[in-house]
Amino acid sequence: MSDLHTRIQEAAAFVRERAPEPIEFGVILGTGLGELADRVDHAATIPFADIPHVPHSTAISHAGNLIIGELEGRRVAVMQGRAHYYEGYSMQEITLPVRVMKALGAHSLIMSNAVGGMNPKHAPGDVGVIIDHINLMGDNPLIGPNDDRLGPRFPDMSEPYDRAYIELADEVAMAAGFRLRHFVYAAVAGPNLETAAEYRFLRQIGADTVGMSSVPENLVAVHGGMRVLGISVITDACFPDNLHPARVEDILRTAASAQPRLEALVTGFLRRAPRD
Repeated sequence: MSDLHTRIQEAAAFVRERAPEPIEFGVILGTGLGELADRVDHAATIPFADIPHVPHSTAISHAGNLIIGELEGRRVAVMQGRAHYYEGYSMQEITLPVRVMKALGAHSLIMSNAVGGMNPKHAPGDVGVIIDHINLMGDNPLIGPNDDRLGPRFPDMSEPYDRAYIELADEVAMAAGFRLRHFVYAAVAGPNLETAAEYRFLRQIGADTVGMSSVPENLVAVHGGMRVLGISVITDACFPDNLHPARVEDILRTAASAQPRLEALVTGFLRRAPRD
């Protein structure tokens, strides 16, 4: 883990040379949701491939850039896409960017993802916040010797997603004219989608949505003392008794249709978020 600390510092130093001012918020933009990065002012764009030790994404619609600048008057580092566990990277590798954003000064993390919806009260296109999660990925980025410089050995997970942030996000969505759903999110390793029996199991254990990211990043953020807001867009319905093949083009189209609400939510949240 001391080697992990070295990798974090080397990556942060590389970014700091190109964007020296500290940041407040780290932002992760998931599948089909990368356009928000275009709204960052005074932006420095750094490809993931250029940053030491940071993995590049091979997933569809993940541009693979770190964009640092200002959004609604707040200093942000925006990940335009992310690397996933299913791409063959380790948990420590896919969560390194969160560690780097923390090292650059971020006190909070806003992360978004595209998810399958299993709750019949929800529909494709719905935008919601993650209120809790279930880790079924079979791994954890905190496994191994703990480096106390990065966080405690046994981080508390009684509030993995900041309750005050969730309340503020609800208020922002209401002011913007749409209802924000609340999701319990199940994370799986992927890359295959789930069987009908698996969807039925996930629903029975309390999950509303399912995806292949975000939980490792949340664990690392909480470990580092960051406040977290998780935002999801339902891109396909996953009802086991009426299951149809999911098409990537349909998922991307649905994510794109939710983009204006996502932008309104994130920008409104940043405008109103307290200055720590």
